[in-house]
Amino acid sequence: MNKIKFINALLLFAIIVIYPFTGAFCQKHHPQETWEEKVKKDRARGIPLPENHHEYRRSAKIEAIPDSDYLHASEAAHEAFRDIKFSIRIHWGVYVIDELRESQGFLSLPNDKRQEYQNEYKIFNPTEFNAQGWMDLFKRSGIECMAFTTKHHDGFSMWHTKTRVARRMNFLDTANVIEPCDLAYSIEETPFKRDIVKELCDAAHKNNIKIDLYYSHPDWYDADFRPHQNHPLGTPKYFSHPELYGTYGEWPPRIAMPEPTPEEIDHMMKRHREQLLELVSNYGKIDMICFDGIISLDRWAEMKKTIKMIRQLQPDVMLRNRGINNYGDYYTPERVVPQNKEDTNMPWMVIYPLTPKWSYDSDASHYKGTPWIIHNIIDCAAKGGSFMVGTGPDKTGVFHPEAVRQLEETGKWLKVNGAGIYATRAREVWKENEVYFTRTKDHKKVFAFVEQWPGKEIVIPAVTPKKGSKIYLLGYKKALKWSQSDTGIKVEIPDVLQSPENRPCEHAWGFEITM
Repeated sequence: MNKIKFINALLLFAIIVIYPFTGAFCQKHHPQETWEEKVKKDRARGIPLPENHHEYRRSAKIEAIPDSDYLHASEAAHEAFRDIKFSIRIHWGVYVIDELRESQGFLSLPNDKRQEYQNEYKIFNPTEFNAQGWMDLFKRSGIECMAFTTKHHDGFSMWHTKTRVARRMNFLDTANVIEPCDLAYSIEETPFKRDIVKELCDAAHKNNIKIDLYYSHPDWYDADFRPHQNHPLGTPKYFSHPELYGTYGEWPPRIAMPEPTPEEIDHMMKRHREQLLELVSNYGKIDMICFDGIISLDRWAEMKKTIKMIRQLQPDVMLRNRGINNYGDYYTPERVVPQNKEDTNMPWMVIYPLTPKWSYDSDASHYKGTPWIIHNIIDCAAKGGSFMVGTGPDKTGVFHPEAVRQLEETGKWLKVNGAGIYATRAREVWKENEVYFTRTKDHKKVFAFVEQWPGKEIVIPAVTPKKGSKIYLLGYKKALKWSQSDTGIKVEIPDVLQSPENRPCEHAWGFEITM
C-alpha cells in the first residue's frame, strides 16, 4: 500500500469510526465546550448561503445544512480571508502553448486537434519560470494572495502527483475512443519536470503571500470522469438528464459512450481524493482551496468524505463553494461585481480576468487597464468583499509586459491608499454621490474614495465626524480644513494639489476621516 492510499485508509477510518465520538471526548476532557456546542456555534455563524442565492443555485444541489460532524474553517480563518482585498488568479497549463481560452479552448477543437492537444504536454517547457520573480511582482503590485491552477478542466496536473490515469480518449479511433493508459499526465512528464506547485508554495510562504490552490473537480483527460461538467464523452444518463452534470447547454457535442463501470467510478473518486490530499499534505499551510466545476449528485457521498478528510488535515483552509455548496467557506462572483453589499455571512471574492481570457493574452490592447483594476478594488472593498484579478504567463513562464505594467501601477496606488483598503470592512452606507466608503474594524476611521479629482473642494456625504477630528488626503501629510454642512462635510483641497504632478497618486483618491 503506497503512502497516499495508507493516509486515505487511515483518515477514512478516523472519520467513520472515531470522529462521531469526538463530541463525547471533548466533553470529557474539555467540559467547557462539547462537540455539539461547537457545531451549534458554527451553525450560528450563518455561513451557508440561502437556497435562493445565485451562487447556491449555480453550485451542486446538495443538502443546504452540512452534516453534524462537519465544521467550517474557524472564525479567525474567515476574518483573515475578509482582510484580503487584492489577489491574483493565475491560469497556466498546456493550453498556453497555442494560446487557447484555457481548457474550454480544447473543447472547441476538432477531434484531430484534440488528439494533438493531449500530446502537447510532451513539449511544455517553461524555462523562464521563476517563482521568486513572480512573488517580487506580486509584492510590487500590492497583491496579498495568489490563486494558482494546480489542475484545470483539461486534467493536466502542475505538480508531481502520484496518481495515475488508467483510461483516456483516443479521438482518432472512433471505434475505440477509450483506450488504456498509465501516466500521471502531469508536469513531471514534461521536459520541464520541476514541481511548479511546490516552487510557488515555497516562495509564497517565504514572501508572506497567501496561497489559494485552484482544483477542478471534473477532468476531461481521464475517461473515468465521464460525463461530468462538459466531459467530451456522454453517457445514456447524460443524454437523458444533462442538467445533472453541470453542463453548458448542448455544448460541446459529446461522443456517446456507455456508463462508467463500478471499477471506473471507484478509480475516478479515489484519484480525485488522492490528488486533493496530496495538495493539502505536501505543500505546507494552504490558505484556500478554489474548487471549480461540478461532479453530479450520484458521486456526492464520496466527495463529502474527501471534503471531511481535507478539513481534518487543514482545519482552517478556506474552501470555495463550487461543487460542495454550503460545505464551502467562501464564494466567488465571476466576471461581475455585485451591485450592492451581499446579504450573507459567507465571505466573497470577485474573480475577473484582466483580458477576455483568464490565461495569457498576447494582445496588449486586450488588457483592461490600471483604472479598471483600482475601481474594482475600491468597489469590492466598499461592499465588504475583495477583488481577484486574473491573468497568466506565456508558455515560457513570463507575464505580458502590459499585465506587469498595470499590476505595478496598481501597487503604486495601493502603497498610497492601502490604509483605506486592506483589512477594512463595509459601512452601512457604502456609497453615496459617487463617493465610496470603507472603515476600520474598530469604527474609529472612515475612508472615502473618489475617482474624479474633486478640484478645490469636496463634499463627503454620510459621515459626521466629531468636532476637531482630523481629515487627510491619503499620501498627503497635512490635515485638511473641513466644516460640517447640511449635505455632509465640506473639505478644502490645497492649491498645491491642483497640479496633477503634486498629487500623491493617480486614478482615484482616498480621504481618511477620524470618527
